[in-house]
Amino acid sequence: MAIKILKPVTAGTRNSSVQDFSDITKSKPTKSLTVWLKTKAGRNNQGKITTRHHGSGVKRLYRMVDFKMQKYDLPAKIESVEYDPYRSARIMLLKYPDSSVTYALAPVGVKVGETIISFSGEGEIKTGNRLMLKHIPVGMAVHNVEMTPGKGGEVVRSAGSLATIMAKEGTMVQIKMPSGEIRNYMDTCRASIGQVSNVEWRNVRWGKAGRNRLRGIRPTVRGKAQNPVDHPHGGGEGNQPIGLKHPKTPWGKPALGVITRKDHKRSDAFIVRRRPKRIGKIK
Repeated sequence: MAIKILKPVTAGTRNSSVQDFSDITKSKPTKSLTVWLKTKAGRNNQGKITTRHHGSGVKRLYRMVDFKMQKYDLPAKIESVEYDPYRSARIMLLKYPDSSVTYALAPVGVKVGETIISFSGEGEIKTGNRLMLKHIPVGMAVHNVEMTPGKGGEVVRSAGSLATIMAKEGTMVQIKMPSGEIRNYMDTCRASIGQVSNVEWRNVRWGKAGRNRLRGIRPTVRGKAQNPVDHPHGGGEGNQPIGLKHPKTPWGKPALGVITRKDHKRSDAFIVRRRPKRIGKIK
């Protein structure tokens, strides 16, 4: 995939870029693998906003992606590489020998007509294949990594992301995450070989607010532009500093650079090294 820089023929195209979608081989999704999801606009079951800045956006069908790939030792043929409006990565349509089809995350370099396999044991180290971590050599790039064996891939799924297997010790495998954190995983967890597709996604320049509204992202208002009753940074005539020693969230908690991870989580035991360039006290 490449990025196309738009000519500034209008105010909306100035400082804008788009994907060229040259890697897409099929435009319409497979109907049996799509569902409509009800949009919640950041509200919970009581109608209260629990996630701000969500709402509106264009209608879109959800593609049911198989993050487990539990049809073991069966070659799956790549029928097409498709666009998914619910994620930044590309997805690929897989067809098994029994004529069943499913969607999976597409890694960099896969082509239509190739076959990939999810192995139950040892297998070929090839881009797109899925194996247990204990069967993947050290130094290999992986994605769609399980955190709990059999639960399906939960991390390293966004466009262009990859994790690197650093070391193996006993029943644990050390993996360096995209954030730089090094973490232990059980060697029976599964991962797919390669880097997630659509690497250039991070270089897209959205250009105008309207494109983000189509994505379902509502405006974010600066705290210092609000009233004192609405935000700790609010109030004052004209352009004033926040007037506080440290920036705060709308609810008065410290913001920007503080560690938000809870203390004494059970998963702390699996973290070998925290991600670098953290601001604040390391716990």
